[in-house]
Amino acid sequence: MENVFKRLNEINVNDKTDLKGKLTYLSWAWAWAEACKVYPKTTRKVYETDNGMNYFTDGKTAWVKVGVTIEDLEHIDYLPIMDFKNKSVSIENVTSFDVNKAIQRSTTKALALHGLGLYIYAGEDLPDVKPKLTEEQFKKTLLADSKQIQAVISKFDIDTDKLELLKAKL
Repeated sequence: MENVFKRLNEINVNDKTDLKGKLTYLSWAWAWAEACKVYPKTTRKVYETDNGMNYFTDGKTAWVKVGVTIEDLEHIDYLPIMDFKNKSVSIENVTSFDVNKAIQRSTTKALALHGLGLYIYAGEDLPDVKPKLTEEQFKKTLLADSKQIQAVISKFDIDTDKLELLKAKL
C-alpha cells in the first residue's frame, strides 16, 4: 500500500492559495479537487449531533466536526465556527452561512491531516518536494510573501521615508 501522506504532501498547492490578512488559505474546492485527482474514492463525512444538527455547542460557542477518508483511513478535524476575524461566534449569533464556511474550512484541514497542504498550517512556504514553479506561480508566491513582509514591517516604528523605501524594494 502506498504512503498517502507522502504522496499528498508532495503536492504544491501554493498557486491555489489566497492571502487573507496575515493567514494563507487553501480553498476547500481546490483542496478537494487535488485530493480527488490522486484518490478518486476520497469521501467526506460531516458529523451531526443526535438531534441531526451539523454543528456542536457548549451553550456559548459552536464547532463542526468533519472527517475525510482516503484509502480506508479517516482523519477528523474539529473547527470552531468563527467570524471574519477568526474569533469564535457566540451561539446566539451563529448562522447557517457561518456553519457552512466552518464545514468547508474543516474539510480542507482534514485533507491537510492526510498531507495535502499541511505545510500551510506549519507556516512554511513550500512542501518537502519543491516542484518547479511556472513564472506566474512564482510571481503569485512572491507577491504573497511581499505582502506578509510588508505587514511585519508596518508593525515597527520606522521613519516613514525609510519604510516607503523598504516597501519599494519589495
